[in-house]
Amino acid sequence: MGGTMTQHKTFALSRRDFVLGTAAFASAFPTGNAGAEVPTLNMWWWGEQELPGLQKFVDSSIAAYKDATVKPMLQDTAVVISQFQTAAAAGNAPDIQYLWNGIYHMESVWLGYLQALNGLVSDAVIEASSPTLLSHFGGNVYRVGWYPLPMMWIYNKDVYDKAGLNADVPPKTWDEFLNACDKVKASGVSPFGGGIQDGYWGEWFTGHALAQNADSPGEIIDLFTGVRDFRDPKYYEQWVRLEDLKKKGFLNPELSSTELYPGIDLTVAGKVGAGLSIGSRLPADSKTSKGRIGTMVMPVYGKGKLAGKPILDSQGLGISAKSPNQKAAAAFLEYLHSPERLKVFHELTGWIPADKNFDSSVITDPSVVEMWKTWGLGANVPYLANMVPGQFYEQALLPAAQQVVEGKITGEQAGNLAYDIAKQWRDFNPDMVENYKKWAADLAG
Repeated sequence: MGGTMTQHKTFALSRRDFVLGTAAFASAFPTGNAGAEVPTLNMWWWGEQELPGLQKFVDSSIAAYKDATVKPMLQDTAVVISQFQTAAAAGNAPDIQYLWNGIYHMESVWLGYLQALNGLVSDAVIEASSPTLLSHFGGNVYRVGWYPLPMMWIYNKDVYDKAGLNADVPPKTWDEFLNACDKVKASGVSPFGGGIQDGYWGEWFTGHALAQNADSPGEIIDLFTGVRDFRDPKYYEQWVRLEDLKKKGFLNPELSSTELYPGIDLTVAGKVGAGLSIGSRLPADSKTSKGRIGTMVMPVYGKGKLAGKPILDSQGLGISAKSPNQKAAAAFLEYLHSPERLKVFHELTGWIPADKNFDSSVITDPSVVEMWKTWGLGANVPYLANMVPGQFYEQALLPAAQQVVEGKITGEQAGNLAYDIAKQWRDFNPDMVENYKKWAADLAG
């Protein structure tokens, strides 16, 4: 599982790169066979790289499906976005396309490459699949959820026990968290951290923390359209809090020299008290630690309406705007959410499908059961880092946290950096700014 999750980390920056422009090659895969009684559907997908067993699920589903001939193609991580956009521009897009969340697929919506699913796929299936609010634009939904990625904080219960804390009741407020850090530090263990060498830990920390002072996802869009300002203390407070953790000696000393996923392993091994992780790691990490990994929502310091709520991201599937077999494609997506397929998904991947109707009684690990109740079945909010422009991601989101951790800049200076990069992006991308403004209306709810 660890090697798999290292694969997951590698797409974060590469998919950002490919949002900014399409690759210089097109795919020659034909789209459907409209004249046949049983239509042919081309499906381009991704996910085996981060969820072993997904290939078996796709193959099993296709073999059992009788209403269409489905031809799958597993895409390389680096070209998931560009390959689809190039093929769509050439009129050769697949009928069904795998879609990352937020800006990763929203650009294809703005280019006219994706079909709105309202009225095409069953409303019940769309709702149950929890594609998240970041799949909405112009009042329409463009993805069906496939499998979820709960974004969470984790802590080692053995470490908390030894520090004299109640390991069954994790801190809910920032003051409670700082108190826990004091006690963990006194016990001889680094209280918080992981690995930020590759930058992604900083993305995750900021992705959680942006919710602290936001009332809606649309408020974050305003930081890029110029309606709001990263120099406002409440929008750079996350970096001030990170700076404070550093000054208090609560961050693990190897944070800057360790990459994201090896950093998570430090919490699992009990070498760091708490850190950041994703739900799809939990089954394996719980097994490794003999059930001693606890999960928590980021402790609350802000006053935003999104503060204190679990964050649920989701991988998804959509339908090409020019597919000649849209109804057949929609029927196949609905089939993937049938009770029998949901059961097979769990059996072949060991993970949870993105569907509120999934019978979670098959999950036996108490840690995973409890996590899924909170992140999957309860009220949750989308992952706000999925909304930032590519330039901001690379030049502000990743380096700001790294430089704060290294003591090179203050939290307030991180806010100035974020403002400068957001303004640069805005000045050079007026068309994108207009699309972002329209998107903000959908994200204000």
